[in-house]
Parts: sequence; C-alpha cells; structure tokens
Amino acid sequence: MRMSAPAATIDATVKGVELRLRTAPGLFSPRAVDAGTLAMLSRADFGPEDKVLDLGCGYGVVGLVAAKLGQADRVYLLDKDPSAVEMARANLAANDAGGATVVLSDGFRSFFETGFDKILCNPPYQADFAVPKHFIEKGFNRLVVGGSLFMVTKRELWYRNKITSVFGGVKVHAVDGYFVFEATRKTTQYAAKGLRPRSRAGLRPR
Repeated sequence: MRMSAPAATIDATVKGVELRLRTAPGLFSPRAVDAGTLAMLSRADFGPEDKVLDLGCGYGVVGLVAAKLGQADRVYLLDKDPSAVEMARANLAANDAGGATVVLSDGFRSFFETGFDKILCNPPYQADFAVPKHFIEKGFNRLVVGGSLFMVTKRELWYRNKITSVFGGVKVHAVDGYFVFEATRKTTQYAAKGLRPRSRAGLRPR
C-alpha cells in the first residue's frame, strides 16, 4: 500500500507554457519534470485542431502542455494509477485546462476513444516489454492515418525494431541522452506480416 505523504509543487515552463504542478512522492518524477518527457516534448508540436492522448500521464505534464497549446476538449490523459489520475485532474483544473479528459485505464484496456492525431508516451523502464508492446500496437490502432506516435526511452534497438514492424518506419532523435521515437501511421494495416490490427469496422479497437 502506498504510504501517504504531502504533495510537492513544481513550477516549470515547458514549450513556453508556464505550469504549476502538484505531485506526490509515490508518482513518477515527483521533484522535477522528467528529463525524458522534456526530450519527447522538444520533438512534438501541437496544432490547434490536434486530438492528443497523453498515454501513461502521471501527474499530467504532457496533457497539460497539449491542452494549453491546443484545444483542451481534444486532449485525453490516461493512467492506470488512481493517484496519478487524481493528481492530473487537479493539475488540469489548477492550470485552467479543465476541459481535458482524464481516464483511469490499464493501457487501452478500458479506454475506447480513437481518432488521435498524436499519442505521446514515456513508457516504464523494465525488462518486460509487454507494456510498450501493448502501447505501440494498440496506439497504432487509435491514430488517424497521418497521425503520429511519440515515445521516449533510454533504450534504442528493441523500440526501433518494434515500432518499425508496426508502422513501417520510425524517426529516432537523440536528445539529452534519450531516444525519442516518432512514427506516423501511413496505412490501416501493420507493416509486418503476421501482425494484424484487431480493430474492425463497427467494432471498438482494443
């Protein structure tokens, strides 16, 4: 059980957006905005009409920036941790971005929104690749054709190969010791033979 602890506050300016963020010790990067997240955001731009998903939102940095630079009601934040979801909602409200939607879901398993122009994700660092595999394969299904996935890690080879097998290609940007992956959905089908998107016309993508 997570021990209760007082929330902390971070003041940060990200992509020209001034933010005041409440965090808690049990959440990811509670003392400062994560450097990997900043690296990813340095490669992603948000248009005024973009529909954006902050996948694994934590206390909401990516979603907040997207909401402030675009339309908040076209921004979704998702996390499996109830504490992260609660904190993200509080931060959206405190930074005048309350029109964004925050969802409690383990990846895409309880989340059915689709048609995203951009999905951004800083996946957990672990030996098991099941989580990023789920994010990459199911994220592809939720993008519009022409939409892009952005992902940041400190490991390159597996992510480069996996993203390429799904999207057919990937740009890899080296930023401050991180690899930022940028892949655009160009077709309705996965690139590699043997991979099949599970979404079908009239059915919810999973």
